[in-house]
Amino acid sequence: MRASGWEKVLTSQMDREILDEGAGALQADWKLWAENAQLPPVGDWWIWLLMGGRGSGKTRAGAEWVRAMVESGRAKRIALVGPTLGDVREVMVEGASGLRALDSRFARPRYEPSRRRLVWDEFEAEAFAFSAEDPDSLRGPQFDAAWCDEIAAWRCGLKTWDTMRFALRMGSAPRTVATTTPQPGPLLRKLMTLSEQRPGRVEIKRARTVENIANLAPGFIEELEAVYGGTVLARQELEGEYVEDTKGALWTLGGLQTLRTERAAQYRRIVVAVDPPAGTARDACGIVACGQLRDGEIHVLADATAYGLAPLDWAGRAVSLARQLGAGLIVAEANQGGEMVRQMLKMAGADVSPVVVELRHASRSKYDRACLASGWYAKGKVFHAGVFRELEDQMCTFDGDDGPSPDRLDALVWAVNELSPTTPSPKMNLI
Repeated sequence: MRASGWEKVLTSQMDREILDEGAGALQADWKLWAENAQLPPVGDWWIWLLMGGRGSGKTRAGAEWVRAMVESGRAKRIALVGPTLGDVREVMVEGASGLRALDSRFARPRYEPSRRRLVWDEFEAEAFAFSAEDPDSLRGPQFDAAWCDEIAAWRCGLKTWDTMRFALRMGSAPRTVATTTPQPGPLLRKLMTLSEQRPGRVEIKRARTVENIANLAPGFIEELEAVYGGTVLARQELEGEYVEDTKGALWTLGGLQTLRTERAAQYRRIVVAVDPPAGTARDACGIVACGQLRDGEIHVLADATAYGLAPLDWAGRAVSLARQLGAGLIVAEANQGGEMVRQMLKMAGADVSPVVVELRHASRSKYDRACLASGWYAKGKVFHAGVFRELEDQMCTFDGDDGPSPDRLDALVWAVNELSPTTPSPKMNLI
């Protein structure tokens, strides 16, 4: 039997090596595999901001851009700036999508930890690691390119960015790539404004997590969508959207992100607060539980708010949560329903030791009461022991204007103010 043409080609070791080299070149050609959002913009841009959801491949995009700049000879000295030095090394350099993990026809760059330097010997190029916690470390060095990762999480965002930009004074056209999951803050806000003021110079792309599904664990997106779908957090963390804070809102999503903690083993007091439905059974009954530690710190523990329940059903839900968490007190707003609220809670099993029911009457506005609770958040006295998507969306969009009753927020406010280290206001009378 005569050999086919390909079988003849594969008869020599040299030919096999040629084919292997060609396959390696294809594998290393990022442009063949990347999504459009992961590729640099066309044109004479100065700054490329890539905002992406978690797992959207934004780190890979930044690393591939640096590699292409080095291997084409367009960059010899690069600044690598991350939230911390550990982030630069573990994510940007040594990470699964970092610079040393990329497929290449050339030898991998070597990392020198003592100098915080990455070296490409073949191209006489080098990159240096910097932490956004130390902006002044960028004074003195100079570069012709920079890759800045997770800039929305930079502790000294604006100062680090400005200091870094002054260091880009080498070469004929120094460029900066910034990759990040978007969170509202002064640095991202500045870049968004610059993109409007200098179109073509500051380019913005957005990468959605789902676009990189082929490289993610099975079920990853489905699980996150089930938990966070439709929330502000999902738009930010999965869609890569820049979601600006509601003007006048008492809380911001970025602020809440810094106030997350683990549930404690034991609490000094636990309170379940109930905000009864204002109208028909289709309205929501706000039910939120908070716990207080011995040092006065308050943790939000649960949001059991429910829609469309009959009075005895929402009362039973509140009592069940109180018993589940070991709460000794259920507080309920008396403005809606008054004594009926107490009776429903009693019928559901409350007011039987150790759970006590107390009603609160509020003559202050919802906004005034929320302001008091937000003050304890601002002082770092209140933390969320978990992610409460619907509750946090209400918190970050409530500005006191007329609109749907913020049921979850109202219940949260009652619970936080009940546990706060001040005595109840005379305008919040015990009935």
